[in-house]
Amino acid sequence: MKINKSLLYIFLVFTIMSCTDTQKQLNIEVYETSASGNKLTRVTEFSSGASQSKIQLFPEKKYQTITGFGGSFTEASASLLNRLSNENRSKIIEAYFGESGAKYSLTRTHMNSCDFSLTNYSYSPVEGDKELKHFSIKEDKDDLIPMIKDAIAVSKDGFKIVSSPWTASPWMKDNKDWRGGKLLPEYYDTWALFFSKYRTAYKNEGIDIWGFTVENEPVGNDGNWESMHYSPEEMTNFVQNYLGPKLEKDGHDVKILGFDQNRGEELEKWASVMYKDEASSKYYDGMAIHWYASTFDYFPESLQFTHNKAPNKHLIQTEACVDSEIPKWQDDAWYWKKEATDWGWDWAPEKDKHLHPKYAPVNRYARDIIGCLNNWVDGWIDWNMVLDTQGGPNWFKNWCVAPVIVDPEKDEVYFTPIYYTMTHFSKYIRPNAEVIDVQKTDKDLMVTAAKNIDGSIAVVIFNEGKEGKEFTLSLGELSKEISIKPQAIQTILINN
Repeated sequence: MKINKSLLYIFLVFTIMSCTDTQKQLNIEVYETSASGNKLTRVTEFSSGASQSKIQLFPEKKYQTITGFGGSFTEASASLLNRLSNENRSKIIEAYFGESGAKYSLTRTHMNSCDFSLTNYSYSPVEGDKELKHFSIKEDKDDLIPMIKDAIAVSKDGFKIVSSPWTASPWMKDNKDWRGGKLLPEYYDTWALFFSKYRTAYKNEGIDIWGFTVENEPVGNDGNWESMHYSPEEMTNFVQNYLGPKLEKDGHDVKILGFDQNRGEELEKWASVMYKDEASSKYYDGMAIHWYASTFDYFPESLQFTHNKAPNKHLIQTEACVDSEIPKWQDDAWYWKKEATDWGWDWAPEKDKHLHPKYAPVNRYARDIIGCLNNWVDGWIDWNMVLDTQGGPNWFKNWCVAPVIVDPEKDEVYFTPIYYTMTHFSKYIRPNAEVIDVQKTDKDLMVTAAKNIDGSIAVVIFNEGKEGKEFTLSLGELSKEISIKPQAIQTILINN
């Protein structure tokens, strides 16, 4: 058989050009954090196995629009920064908010004190001051406000802040205590005014509050730290007839998020009341949720239920942390092991014990964020940004873990694997990105993806297993063979 050399040459040139074009169009960057030691490490070489699974992206099928990712400004974190050298303070702020760091875009802080405060305090300490003539945020001026201002100074794109009260002043409550009890109806107007005055006071400091949750954890924490109880009907009445109208009257363009507690059956109950009709839902801009009902289950059914009740409203995770644990210092391996226990390990009712097995902190974060993104959640906020080696300071001694741990006595900083896990999302999935459809053939890989407004696509993959995985990532007719290490989280950025 005689081969036409001219035609063969044209075919080979066309094939080479096509392959080059394909790689150029994909323009993939891969970053990986793993139990074996990678920490947002750029990966350029991949292993190839005989058995490959497939991950296909469908950017034309879009879901929710992303509000952001981040952590919380607490008095505990801010007071620790005050005790560090300027060099380490700046290092931590840059790591969270700078261009070289996590680029946090959605944050939270507390109004009045919380468990992660140094003491109990209120901005309205004078009993009977219904007009709040003595309202003052002076308690925040030594620590919280400087920390927020430092973050603003290094954040190129800026970030949103959600503010949450743990309790009203005890004199406004039926039990006259920081803990438990309910807001007396005679102080509903005063408490609504409190929110308005708070936002104005922070604005005067150059800090814009994007949103409020009405109450942190309105269902629980009777005898522990600062808390105040609402039923869903009571909160909706307060928002519908007091808080919403007051903020509107005073010209505050601010979001109001309801509930602010755990997913599951309780979330569905609250969604049914909050979003019952147009009147009840008018002033609610969305739902705030926490993760403490389980160490592994992200309750997709309750998330889907809540979204379907109000498809155009926010669904934002406002708090999560490794609770009931003292941080492990400079021990990366622990964060990948299933040795951590949460509050439920000891205290959950017997019927719920199965929801609280031992877990690996990295696994819990990665699974939860991916699970949330795949079920309509548009924002995800971690709890304390910085804690000490004890898991505080905390006036109640309710020790927890933060992504960054510091030893203020030695002026040392430890970035735990949780920090890098958070960054896999916050740095690459930016505000106003749209979550897109993903199809995969390997049930053991967790995957989510979002298309940013600049056209780039961020794909986050989590491999919890002890074996490495190979897969083909496809976007339209283009594809790339990629591998991920065992016990690893990976962000693949596809640029146009």
